Amino acid sequence: MALALSGQAAAQTAPVAAADVAMPDVPPPPAPPEPTAWRTVPAEDLMVIDTTKGRILIELLPEIAPLHVERMRLLARAGFFDGIVWHRVIDLFMAQTGDPLGTGEGQSPYPDLKGEFTFRRGPEMAFTTVAAPAGAAVGFFRSLPVQTQPDSLMATTSDGKVHGWGLYCPGVAGMARDEGVDTANSQFFLMRQPYPSLDKRYTIWGKAVSGLEVVRAIKVGEGAGGIVPGQPDRMTRVRIASDLAEGDRPVVEVLDTASPRFLALAAETRASRGADFSMCDIELPVQISGAAAPALP
Repeated sequence: MALALSGQAAAQTAPVAAADVAMPDVPPPPAPPEPTAWRTVPAEDLMVIDTTKGRILIELLPEIAPLHVERMRLLARAGFFDGIVWHRVIDLFMAQTGDPLGTGEGQSPYPDLKGEFTFRRGPEMAFTTVAAPAGAAVGFFRSLPVQTQPDSLMATTSDGKVHGWGLYCPGVAGMARDEGVDTANSQFFLMRQPYPSLDKRYTIWGKAVSGLEVVRAIKVGEGAGGIVPGQPDRMTRVRIASDLAEGDRPVVEVLDTASPRFLALAAETRASRGADFSMCDIELPVQISGAAAPALP
């Protein structure tokens, strides 16, 4: 049988309204972190080219040209490029090197490479569209300006991918070759200015993310046999960053093309250039830390 409570006991056990209880101050949850605007270039994909004019940092792009990137890593790790001259340098065009003879006729002892003038782009590739002219898209894959078929065509292809190709803007690293399309070996060139007639004709394997001013400062000329008259500039040391000691390794951060900051930069550039706008007008900001370039020889 239930016990009957007295009035006083009942009052003591009555529920207390929530408003009558003092609650401790609870801090609001922390705000989510701001998305970073910077992307770190992997050390395995960073080529460090020291020259008599200064340092050039190239982001390698194995997704674009796997065979050529593999060759460039192989030659850099063997010290093949150390001391080689820039034997053909044309103002408003490009600077060419990679020939151990310094004449434009030499190459490495390895077999020639099959041309990789275009690539297949799938949804897994982090491509950022900047403009979408009829039947195409132009934008960036990592640091490289790219033109490609639109995403809508992926559903119609057997591999779920579409064609893409890099654009020969300033700083782009291309592979030299003979008349045959599959004759690239060790000679390469870095663009000093845009040159769209090279698109889809020469393999692109990387992009200078730092040191374009060095590329443009390399001594111009191509004399008899391809030798630059006088004393040509040289590559003093070429290495892959991952092979350098930590204290000697630069760390490169590039503006992430997936970030709102990049989209704002692209929109501002397009507005300022108007009808003259091209992908080559967008210059990605870069932050460099770690080891400084060595003193010039």
